[in-house]
Amino acid sequence: MNEVRPIHISGYSRTDHDFYPTPSWVTASLLKHATLRGPVWEPCCGDGAIARVIEQHGLAVVGTDLVHHGYGKGGVDFFACNEFPAGCRAMVTNPPYGEGGVGQRGTNISKGMLRFVRHALELTERANGQLALLVRYQWTAGRRASDLITSGPLDAVMALKRRITWFDRGKDTNAGQHHHAWLFWDCQRDRSLPPRIVFSD
Repeated sequence: MNEVRPIHISGYSRTDHDFYPTPSWVTASLLKHATLRGPVWEPCCGDGAIARVIEQHGLAVVGTDLVHHGYGKGGVDFFACNEFPAGCRAMVTNPPYGEGGVGQRGTNISKGMLRFVRHALELTERANGQLALLVRYQWTAGRRASDLITSGPLDAVMALKRRITWFDRGKDTNAGQHHHAWLFWDCQRDRSLPPRIVFSD
């Protein structure tokens, strides 16, 4: 009998601290449709996968992360931050989907994401800045998620038409199971206008 699993569980082991470098085309798709006001803060910078693409587009990036993966400053707990780093006017990141990676079950995904997005929005509003988060598209339709998403100055939902491949397994590499989207908030947008929906490669 074939194994049946919930859609939020991939079947692969989670990596420690939810470290999954973001392919460069994913960040490039954001920059096609969002004009960022730099410098940009990447609070889950990992090995710099997102930050380096932003830098290639001419913006300075401040990279921090709880664990050092070779880029930016390690040992920085996002939830302990009360404001953007000095001078930063935008936050861009692929947030951790769970609550710690290895050993954590997929049922923690929604709770962990809600906590992250809530804190990110609070910091963004405080900075009168911008926020771009890469999320699973299906996650946005949940009642608590959608209420939180629309509580801020949402400017655009940029749905990726290609699925992200997170692991290179050579000839056994498969396309990702989930569709993703960038959620983009801008505190300086005209709040009388509805958010844009963009489908991006």
